[in-house]
Amino acid sequence: MKFALFGNTFQAKKSAHAKHLITLLQEHGEEVHISEDFYKFLVEDQGMKIQPDNLITCDDFTADMAISMGGDGTFLKTASRIGHRGIPIIGINTGRLGFLADVSPEDIDRAFEEIINGQYQIEERATLHLHAEGHKLKGYPFALNEIAILKRDSSSMISIRTSIAGNYLTTYQADGLVIATPTGSTAYSLSVGGPIMVPRAGTTAITPVAPHSLNVRPIVVRDDWEITLEVSSRSHNFLVAIDGRSETCSEGTILTIRRAPFTTRVVKSNDRHFFDTLREKMMWGADSRE
Repeated sequence: MKFALFGNTFQAKKSAHAKHLITLLQEHGEEVHISEDFYKFLVEDQGMKIQPDNLITCDDFTADMAISMGGDGTFLKTASRIGHRGIPIIGINTGRLGFLADVSPEDIDRAFEEIINGQYQIEERATLHLHAEGHKLKGYPFALNEIAILKRDSSSMISIRTSIAGNYLTTYQADGLVIATPTGSTAYSLSVGGPIMVPRAGTTAITPVAPHSLNVRPIVVRDDWEITLEVSSRSHNFLVAIDGRSETCSEGTILTIRRAPFTTRVVKSNDRHFFDTLREKMMWGADSRE
């Protein structure tokens, strides 16, 4: 197999796991291609002596599987590098929570033994696409987790006129609005009171950030319904954050969010279920009285 390795270049204390992984794969006769920035970090900053089969210098690369070594942020960046090419991603968690990157460094040997033996499953995760009418987005317009519309340059709220599948829903008066996939439902959306959705649920959650009205609550809609947003702001601009990558848009820009024509493929262990991760990572259902 050909593996494409991407990693967090700010985790000096945890970089030794990368050398172990590379050695493990090469001992099994697998090809290891490393992202150029991660390679420079390991060799120049950490003084490692590694010999990858190739370096990944652009987004035009091929692989049988991609490895994300870091936290969930690194996983999202890896997903954006892969884009529509359908390369499955496995996440090794050297970050904090690690909901997407759920393989611990201590489980590297076991996890890759299963992968080499074909004992794993691939989950197809829905991805969102953002189109901004009259505005050319500078960055990657697809999101595995969420697309957030947020206020900028002012403490005043913004107004977000929202329509679903061509039908008017409401105008949110809030600090922002988070449009989340099931994958992103345990991320930013959850922190502002959004619901948890199981992977592959075929749904999208719309959750306001600090809404002015108590009558406004999160809503879950079908992910094949198009969402249209028109934003008004006293500062005449606002922020759009796509999986944390933010840029400024001008008032009057009409935003259209729809399901992307491709999915992000996530590698999971055969004996690992979403509910296991929910209990272990989120302490779901834990009772402090016990």
